Amino acid sequence: MKQIREGLWQTRVERPAPGLKTHAYFWQREAGNILFYNTGHSDEIASMKELGGVAYQLLSHRDELGESLKTIQTLYGSQLGGHKAELNDYRHYVKPNILFEESGRLFDDLEVIYTPGHSPGSVCFYLTLSDSSRCLFSGDTLYLNDKKGLSPGMLPGSERKALKQSIKRLRKYHPDLVISSAFAGESGWKEVVDWQQELEDALAQLT
Repeated sequence: MKQIREGLWQTRVERPAPGLKTHAYFWQREAGNILFYNTGHSDEIASMKELGGVAYQLLSHRDELGESLKTIQTLYGSQLGGHKAELNDYRHYVKPNILFEESGRLFDDLEVIYTPGHSPGSVCFYLTLSDSSRCLFSGDTLYLNDKKGLSPGMLPGSERKALKQSIKRLRKYHPDLVISSAFAGESGWKEVVDWQQELEDALAQLT
């Protein structure tokens, strides 16, 4: 794994489809380490033991499901979090211990933001790292495109109106760092200069 911030690591890249890349992200914290998204790299999963293991694995939406969920839960006894609207999608993998519904605090230091549109149960995660950086894990609600900008995760089957409303809901947050689930460029994360403009540019792509 590669450390990208104090207490935050990124797993090795994976390419689940042509033009599509993903990482998982490991957040080391006193109240229990959290793995955001998912990785299929068994060596990366094993290396998390040196950092204290995985207490929670939180998925932003159903596209992150995979057999490695079983591996992670078996190895670390971790709790899995996913949205109630996509519970049926988990039936071939691992049933979530933690079910998200509406937006709200999951832990004292982490907020779940319900952002349907890309998929019915898409969520984002908002937190502050130990270096005081405010971080938004945007799932595929917003993804890093090949021009280093943010694009809405509008695919066949996505709901345009819901996605627009979800992106507008993110206006009240002020992240310094955005980390998407899938990405098309060189990096799955970026530092934010003008968050409101980033959102307006993303919304313009949905008109």
